Amino acid sequence: MNVTDPEIWRQKIRNEFKPAAEKFYAGELKRNEYKGISGIFGSYAQAGDEKKQSMIRLRMTAGRITRPKLAFIADAIKKHKVNKIKFTTCQTVQLHNLALAPLLDIMEGALGVGIITIGGGGDNPRNVTCSPLSGLDRYEYFDVQPYAEAVGQYAMNFIKAGLLPRKLKIGFSSSPKNISHATIRDLGFVARPDGNFDVYSAGGVGPNPKVGIKVGEGVKPTDIFLYVKAMVNVFKEYGNFQNRAKARSRYIPEALGGAAKYRKAFKDKLKEVEAERKNGSTEFAFTVETPKIRKTGKSVINHPRALPQKQKGLYSVVYHPIGGTPDPQTFLKLAEAVAMINQAEIRLSPDETAYIVNLTGIEARKIIKLTAHDTATTTFEMASACIGAAICQSGVRDSQALIHKCVEAVRQAGLPDGALPPIHICGCPGSCSTPQLVAIGFRGAIRDKQSAFLLTINGQAVEGREVFGQELGLLFEKDIPQFLIDLGTAVAYTGLSYNEWISLNPDGVATIAAPYLP
Repeated sequence: MNVTDPEIWRQKIRNEFKPAAEKFYAGELKRNEYKGISGIFGSYAQAGDEKKQSMIRLRMTAGRITRPKLAFIADAIKKHKVNKIKFTTCQTVQLHNLALAPLLDIMEGALGVGIITIGGGGDNPRNVTCSPLSGLDRYEYFDVQPYAEAVGQYAMNFIKAGLLPRKLKIGFSSSPKNISHATIRDLGFVARPDGNFDVYSAGGVGPNPKVGIKVGEGVKPTDIFLYVKAMVNVFKEYGNFQNRAKARSRYIPEALGGAAKYRKAFKDKLKEVEAERKNGSTEFAFTVETPKIRKTGKSVINHPRALPQKQKGLYSVVYHPIGGTPDPQTFLKLAEAVAMINQAEIRLSPDETAYIVNLTGIEARKIIKLTAHDTATTTFEMASACIGAAICQSGVRDSQALIHKCVEAVRQAGLPDGALPPIHICGCPGSCSTPQLVAIGFRGAIRDKQSAFLLTINGQAVEGREVFGQELGLLFEKDIPQFLIDLGTAVAYTGLSYNEWISLNPDGVATIAAPYLP
């Protein structure tokens, strides 16, 4: 299949998705049956049967929203009066509360600007993630974004091409900051100072979280497709097809008998695909084109939301709507502004931040002003939350409602900036918002038949120092805002930042949380 031909995908939408969607909206297809079809196309029916509405996940490979893609999204929002947008932890854009006609129109229309929703859900290779400021970050090893985009295109070959036990997540990291969590993905490519990659496999968050096993060291960028296909073949052969709860790659090493045996299994598959290339296969050949940023800037801006790029005189502006759900009108104004700025585009981050990049100081000031009322204003407000149980069929708790309650409570308490770190909230054990990899995280649960969240602390994803958060116990949802106020107040009293305070008081969070725990 020619994955670059939009007509191929258009026919799949018309022949496979549209008939199923029409039956579901007409009440002729049950929700679970529809999910098995719609998920493959990057769309799911939202929670609740009283009103049939859907979401659609627009894949943004490497988190990059180019101006044509941004213009399409903006036009779709205006045309269909979309009232809910979500920046996701896999660096995609989700549009919510869609009736049948808008859903079909957006899914098919997106193909015209290179947005393919197929594979955005179901048992497929998902959106390839990347360090959001790759190519712009002054401290990165090298620009990995062109390689992430190439792999994103290549991975489309494996959508429905062969049976995978579950989804397959691939990530690229340009520096040890590991913002894309590449070492904790099913397959991760981590940049090295020498211009090559270290490759990790079988990592993931959620139940049984694992840091990936290094399966490649000093891998040349020209060989990355070999590792992708080897990973697909490992997953197909050794993945658990009987138990979906254990059908992720992070369970394979244990099933095989440990990291060493997993590494051997991977190497065996790698040898097989290397033999394919030696025998003349052109499947693994590709070219990349690194975007050339020709503009420079002379104006200077000193603002906490303006980050200097490696390009002289250019900045990236931080835009972090609370909960990763931008106000639609702000989004439309932002799209209009970006369209008028030479070489500007948007980069999405796994923490639900959007960066508007390649701006001069004057342009940065304009974007900062435009987004000022719809963005985080403190470190704590740079929090992350999944879409939550009010919309997600798999959700257990309403993470969006909780994050807004927490932000409001902390604002009313008047806590100083830095007294609390950004929290990450996930409405279910799946942990898509990575609560296990941050200073303070919450995962949806139940306690004494009441809404609750599991509190984890001291997680981090820095390459080589990855730690999954310590589980302290279940807090009732109603108590979480006050717990955060108690914690922030204790930190503020010392005059230290949260990071300084926790290093001096390693048991401090547990002590403050104790009255709220069972």
